Formats: sequence, structure tokens, C-alpha cells
Amino acid sequence: MEKDAIRGNDTFVTLDEILRLAQENKVDFILLGGDLFHENKPSRKTLHTCLEKLRKYCMGDRPVQFEIISDQSVNFGFSKFPWVNYQDDNLNISIPVFSIHGNHDDPTGADALCALDILSCAGFVNHFGRSMSVEKIDISPVLLQKGSTKIALYGLGSIPDERLYRMFLNKKVTMLRPKEDENSWFNLFVIHQNRSKHGSTNFIPEQFLDDFIDLVIWGHEHECKIAPTKNEQQLFYVSQPGSSVVTSLSPGEAVKKHVGLLRIKGKKMNMQKIPLCTVRQFFMEDVVLADHPDIFNPDNPKVTQAIQNFCLEKIEEMLENAERERLGNVGQPDKPLIRLRVDYSGGFEPFNVLRFSQKFVDRIANPKDVIHFFRRREQKENKGEEINFGKFITKPSEGTTLRVEDLVKQYFQTAEKNVQLSLLTERGMGEAVQEFVDKEEKDAIEELVKYQLEKTQRFLKERHIDALEDKIDEEVPSNRFPPHPLPLPPPALSSSIGHE
Repeated sequence: MEKDAIRGNDTFVTLDEILRLAQENKVDFILLGGDLFHENKPSRKTLHTCLEKLRKYCMGDRPVQFEIISDQSVNFGFSKFPWVNYQDDNLNISIPVFSIHGNHDDPTGADALCALDILSCAGFVNHFGRSMSVEKIDISPVLLQKGSTKIALYGLGSIPDERLYRMFLNKKVTMLRPKEDENSWFNLFVIHQNRSKHGSTNFIPEQFLDDFIDLVIWGHEHECKIAPTKNEQQLFYVSQPGSSVVTSLSPGEAVKKHVGLLRIKGKKMNMQKIPLCTVRQFFMEDVVLADHPDIFNPDNPKVTQAIQNFCLEKIEEMLENAERERLGNVGQPDKPLIRLRVDYSGGFEPFNVLRFSQKFVDRIANPKDVIHFFRRREQKENKGEEINFGKFITKPSEGTTLRVEDLVKQYFQTAEKNVQLSLLTERGMGEAVQEFVDKEEKDAIEELVKYQLEKTQRFLKERHIDALEDKIDEEVPSNRFPPHPLPLPPPALSSSIGHE
């Protein structure tokens, strides 16, 4: 989106607003739920602008009013500077920023570094909640105290959902609690995973989380549901800040964007919703042509023109609503995002969207994709047939989620026996290809092969396998190692700790 001539600066403008709100409200710290960056390798412009904004709003002489009483070498042990930034004598921090990493800006590569590590090394962000093991996770809280109010801040950076789901089932995730007066702490947990169900194990059910938690800040999901809702089973509250800008033209993004001002005093909390005034407006509407038989007849030779006129009216209505809502808000961009989704099932034909969109070039921010045509059709099983990867590379239809690792898995499930993997695993190869494609890690596949070869060689030496090719071929498939553990404007929450 950075290269978009119209929307290129949207994220920077909203980041500035969020940090300004934090400064104006004199918050104690800013808490981010992951995906500060939408790209794993943000551009120099993005990094430079982010550092510029953090320096402008988060540095200064205003003293930090809370103290950290936990072992910081445990909380920030993976950093070269394992202590909170405001306690560094070389820095002058007025608003500390605490953040976990998301699935977009997660650590990758041989050194397992991410963009947050750059901000952390520069002293602007306290990166916490990073798991160093793929076998077992112990979440040690950052313990904060201001007056009589004590917060145990737990964080868990993004981990592939299926893997974390299995770890929860196998009791491999432990949330450590303070030894003294454990019931006097306000327990705040920040997580970045699928909250809504995307398959049987591709999400994290809320009941997996410990019931001693008071509030969960749930990142990753883009729809803003920042008002805390109570989980009646676990009895904790969940706040879902959502994305701070529109990153895709999907229904969840059309919900108004907010940040939250969280006030905590003892075990009591209050979340104040603050609307963001610089977010570009986004209006979406769905139309099913078959639901209007009185207007549209697929056998009518003039039906295409009738559909165009109908769509034109719908878009004009959304533009009028946008203009009406924008009155008095000088900080909001003039051109809104508009999306009309048209279901043309029932014998209708789509018209030329590019020609139609020329009418709105000067009025909306996304004229090229203002209309999305789709047809509802039954899913058909396609087992045993050869997979054409070319058809998967095209842009998927709206509402579908297509993942590279799923394509790899599907390929090997249907491939001939002579091209099946014997040394590598499907999951490991899928993760490596996903790193290569999504995170631009050019060495990901090479690192996977090197890692697996070294582990296999050690295994063969430990078993004292004879150097006979047939014997080696028999032993290697029987020891298919787990896959190589490839290293693991934002959902933002300004937080203020109350005290007596």
C-alpha cells in the first residue's frame, strides 16, 4: 500500500494520530498487539518514518511513573540490551512502548531477527513475548507496579496456529505467576493468533487460556471489537483492538477504527474507546442480482446496462454517506474506499469494471476494484488429479484464504510415489516455502535442507549405521524429524495505570 499514489501515507498519518493521542492523554505506556509492520521486511521509508514518529512522541523529559520488578534478563533475554528502554541511561524515554511480534513482522532467517528487533536495538520499543523453544513455552510476565496497582503483563508473539493449538492440547504452554501475593496482580495477556475459527486447529479457542487472566488483548484479527467482552466460561475479558487502518477490502475492515485508553486500579479496569479521526472511510455493500427479478432478467438484451445503472446508484449512495459522515472532520482523507460486491449467479454476466470505474477516478481511493463480481458455487472435491500450481498463483476470490503451505501439502498428497519426500517433511517444506514467498527469505529452503541433513547425519552416526546405501535408505524414512523450527499501522492500545 506504501506505493499507492492515493493511500501511500495513510498508515503514517494514523500512526502519528495514535502516538499523539498517547502523548495528550499522558499514558504510562503504549501496548501493541503485533503487526506494527504489514511487511516482514519493511522499506527504508517505512522504517525511517516509524522511527521518526516514535522519536517525536515517545522521547522526552516526562518521568515514567511505574517500575518493573521482574527479572528483565528473563523478559528481554533474547535482546542484546536485556532491560526496559526507559531505564537505559543513554536514552530519554517519556512513553515506553511494549510490543509482541505478529505474523507479518515475525522473526525470520538464520539469525531469527525481525523489524521489531531493529526498533528494540535502537531503544524505541520493548519487544517481549518471544518464545525461544518450539517444544515448550513458559510465559514469564513483565511485572509492573505503580503505587498500589500491580500488573503482570504476559505476551506471546505469533506462532503458527496449528502448532500452538497442539502445544496447548499437550499442556506445553505454561503461564508463570508471581510467587508473592499472586491474587493481588492484574493479569494482562497479549496474544496474536486467529481468534475466529479457520479449520479444526487453525485458531486458538479462548478456553485454552488460563482462567486467572483478567484481560486478554487479542491481536491479529482486523475487525475492531475493542470494548472488552466477558468470556463466561473462563471469566476473563477479551478486547480485540483490530487494525488501525484498512488493509484489505473485507467486511471486518468496514467497522469504525478505535484505540483504547485502558485505566487500571487494583483489580478494576476501564476501557475508554477513542475513535481514530484520520482513518480513510470504507463503505461496503453486497448485492445479489437474483434477489431482484423485477429489475433484472438475464434473458433481456439490455440487462447489462440495467445492472450498471443499479451499481451506479448504489455507489453514489455510499459516496453520499461518506461525504455526510466526513463533515467537520478535517483530518480525514477526502477520497473514501468503496466496495460493491455483486453476486451474479443465475445466468447473469459481469460488465467491464475498468471502463465503469473511470467514472469514479477523482472521487474514490480504489477505482480499479470498486466492484467485485463473484458467483456462489458448490465446492467440488478434486482428489487424485494433477495439481496445476498456475491456477493457485492468481489472485484468490474475496473471502477465501489461500496459503502457500497448504499448496505444498496438497501437492505431495497427490504426487506420484517417486517424487514423495523421504528426508524432509511436508510441513517443514511448507513452512520453508511460505518463508520464501511471504517473507522474502531467499535462503529459507536451503537452510531447511542443511538443517535436516545435519540432523540425519547425526542420527545415522549415533545408530552406527553401516555405510551401505540400502541400509541408509531403510533408516532415513523411519526417522522423519519434526520440521525445522523456522523462527517465529498496528492494532494499538494506549494504556494508563491508575494508582492511589
